[in-house]
Order: sequence, then structure tokens, then C-alpha cells
Amino acid sequence: MTTDVNTAFAAEKTRQIDAARDHERKFQTRVDRGEIRMISPDRYEVLTGWDRGETFTVSRNAQGQIAEIIAQHGLDTRADGTIALYASSPAWHGLGQIIPGGTSDIDTVLELSGLDFDVTTVPSLYQWGEELREHTDQFHTVRADTGAALGVVGARYAPIQNRQGFEFLQELVGHFDVVWESAGLLRGGRRVFISIRLPEAVRIDADGINDLIVPYVAVMNDHTGNGQFQCVVTPWRPVCANTERFAVRDAVTRWAVRHTIGATNQIKEARRTLGLSVNYFAQFAHEETALARTNIAVDEFHRVIADLWPLDDDAPRRTRNNHAARTALLTDQFDTETARVGRTAYAAERAITGYLDHVAPRRPGKTMTEEIARATAAIEGADDDTKTRAHKRLLILSRT
Repeated sequence: MTTDVNTAFAAEKTRQIDAARDHERKFQTRVDRGEIRMISPDRYEVLTGWDRGETFTVSRNAQGQIAEIIAQHGLDTRADGTIALYASSPAWHGLGQIIPGGTSDIDTVLELSGLDFDVTTVPSLYQWGEELREHTDQFHTVRADTGAALGVVGARYAPIQNRQGFEFLQELVGHFDVVWESAGLLRGGRRVFISIRLPEAVRIDADGINDLIVPYVAVMNDHTGNGQFQCVVTPWRPVCANTERFAVRDAVTRWAVRHTIGATNQIKEARRTLGLSVNYFAQFAHEETALARTNIAVDEFHRVIADLWPLDDDAPRRTRNNHAARTALLTDQFDTETARVGRTAYAAERAITGYLDHVAPRRPGKTMTEEIARATAAIEGADDDTKTRAHKRLLILSRT
């Protein structure tokens, strides 16, 4: 039997073109449904699901069709080229080592997530003339497996090992058959995260938009000397750098301890602190439901914006232009949210929070990219005051 190569070639190209068109149609359908939105040319943001807030870019071929979706995961790559991430279910970016349904075996998760290393401290040395001297009050944290430097610390610093994070969570929830939700490392192991899912869940406006919030407990550990060992209860799954920012920012309760000897023995204090989360979620659900049941017009939304970002009558033209641009961006965010949850105060709050986290301009320092600057702002809570004022301002509307 002979094959007409021209016919075969044409058939193969037709199949490729049809596949590309189908891929493009499916992508556009997600945009039309409000699941993702463009935030700049070929850069998109996920608007729904647990990965809400994630950003990614697309590359296009010569015909302008989407050739590849490039996740901005921010996770490290292991020696074999795989992503340093364990997860019990696939994230939207499809990366990591997935065990469907998860596992309770710590050793397995440590290996798959790339967290199977210890951290030690070594003396800080400096050159003085021909002599190598030791800085007696300063040490470097280093990975015990590779010797890679992670940070600079003082004499009282005691590393909290990655395995201790898992054991801490096991003790926190009071049983040892925990199914681990996710774990991974960032920036060469300078920061690591682990999370489990809690059984409690709340619904926002159960008879209306019915938004489900499932809390997770996440441990985030910093080996650089610039951060604490902290445990947060959060409705987000920290499977990558973007999501980790949500985990810190949206924490409903937080417990943190400095890296000193005996730090993780303070489990009773952690349990007492994190026990407040049950009451918090009940109040959280009550207030958010009130917002979800409060209709709001665009004009009222603009008045809220004006309260948050007031404009002086004698403001210069540049300030006025910036104010107008911010209002336009916030209005766009509001329109996106209203398509999902209705024209309500709940949508207004989501719009303001989304703007602050993903759209508001950031001025990175000399050693930072815009993404790192945005992450730092979220982690450090740079916009927490504005978010709190927005929440209180919108709650007033729900009570009128």
C-alpha cells in the first residue's frame, strides 16, 4: 500500500489547525464565562476556583494562535527537571508531583516536594588583609545537602527544620493520619510551605451566590533569617508563589514564632490562637453574606472609591489623571465581579481587593522585579489598612 505524502501532509496540517482552533475556542470560552481575564497583552488572571488570583502568560504562533500557556508558578525545579511541588490534586498550571487523594506519609511528601533537606548554620567569615576572620555574632544558614547559602542570622537563631513543620501540623490538628494537601519550596529553599485542609466550611449567601469557603491550615517557614515560622488558617491552597501571597494576606488567624531553641514546643499557644478561627469564620460568613445581599450602583461604588482615595479640588493634572485611571481600572474589576456574583457590595469588595493585589502599580526596588515587589507588599500587608477601611465602608451600606 502506498501513501500519498502530499495528502498525508495536508491531513496532518488540517488536524493541527483544527486542534489549534479548538484550543483557542476553549480558551476564549473561559474568558467569556468570566473564569479568566486579560490584564495585559497575552497576560491573564484566573478569576474562579481555588487558584483565583493566579497569573499566567500565553505565547502565540505566527498566525496569532495560542501555542503555549506559561504558568508563573515561581516554584523551584529539582535536579531531574521536575517542579519542586507535591499536591493531592492538580493545580491549574498542571505542575508538580501529584498523588490523587494525597498521602499521609511525611517522607513521601518531603521527597516529592523537594523539602527533604535540613538547614544548618555555619560561622560568618570575612577577609581582613591576609587573615580570614570569624564574625562571632553572625552566622549563615545553609542547606545541609548542597551547602547553598540561604541567609544571614544571629547567634540566637535556631533552624526549624522542614520535617518539624509537618510534625507541628500533625500535633496541631491532634492526629497523625493527616492527608497533606500541598508542599513546596521557593527561591532555592529560602521559603517553604506545607498545607492541610480542615473539615469545616462556610458558605457566603447560601440562598444566593452560594460561595463556598473551605479553610486550610498552612505552615510557611523562612530559612533566611528575615522571616518567622508561621502558621495561618486560610481559605486558599498555597501551591505556588502567587497563592502563597493569598495565604498570608487572607489569613483569618495567624500564629508565628521566631527561630529560637524550643520554638515549635509552643504548640499549646498555637492551638489557643488558631482556635479563634472557628468564631472568626462564623462572623466572616455573616458579614460577607450581608455584603452579598446589598445591591450597589456604580455611582455608589465610585463614592466608596473616592472615600478610599480622596482627590483634592486643587490636585494637579497628573494626580487627576492617575485618579481617573485608577477609577477606570477599579470599575473594570467591578464589572468582572458583578458578572459572577451580581452588582452587590460583595462584588465591590472583591473588586477593590483584586485591584490592590494584582493591578495597582508597584515600584520595585533596584534588586526586585514588579512581581516580587507585589508579592512583598501582599506578604507584609501593605494594603491591609485600605482593605479594612473598604470592608467597613461597605458594611455601612449593608446596614442602611
